[in-house]
Amino acid sequence: MSDISIKDSMAQILDAEARALRSIPYTPAYDKAVELIIEHVHRRGGKLVTAGMGKAGQIAMNIATTFSSTGTPAVSLHPSEAQHGDLGVLQPNDVMLLISNSGRTREVLELVTLTKNLYPQIPMIVITGNPESELTKVTDVTLLTGGAPEVCPLGLTPTTSTTVMTVIGDILVVNVTRLIGFTDADYAKRHHGGYLGHKSRREKDYQ
Repeated sequence: MSDISIKDSMAQILDAEARALRSIPYTPAYDKAVELIIEHVHRRGGKLVTAGMGKAGQIAMNIATTFSSTGTPAVSLHPSEAQHGDLGVLQPNDVMLLISNSGRTREVLELVTLTKNLYPQIPMIVITGNPESELTKVTDVTLLTGGAPEVCPLGLTPTTSTTVMTVIGDILVVNVTRLIGFTDADYAKRHHGGYLGHKSRREKDYQ
């Protein structure tokens, strides 16, 4: 086993993940992704549907709940459960956000096929580390993570990649929230409980 200290290991991990975040490549695909979400959710009355498997699925759920709390209705759809009836949550004006680091997750690819069979017009955004993957070929917008190596000593466990995916989700949430003019008062109506609910209502009262 390595005799590196926890302190030195922590510094290396923070440096590696910070470099990965700074290396997320901007492309006009971000503008297109934000516009698709605004168009389908806020103009057409649809919702954002996120999906991924494993760790990516947990990130998809987090992105969906963050969008919902900031005024953009969103749900997380488990790709496997979609094959057993949950696909029925989809509606014609929805937009999908798929997450797969490899870009070839079987269940997510199958979800794309099932969705296109039901509502072929639903646009699809993918967050992936593989620009040449199967998912990039069958979706409308690709947001690349930059493909930084995992900090896991095995190079296998999703660590750096999940950090980057989470931040890309934040980029989408923050920009959609900004462009729809979401306010503290709007937030308070959707987040009544806890410290954040109290804080948003208090700030609203001071305006």
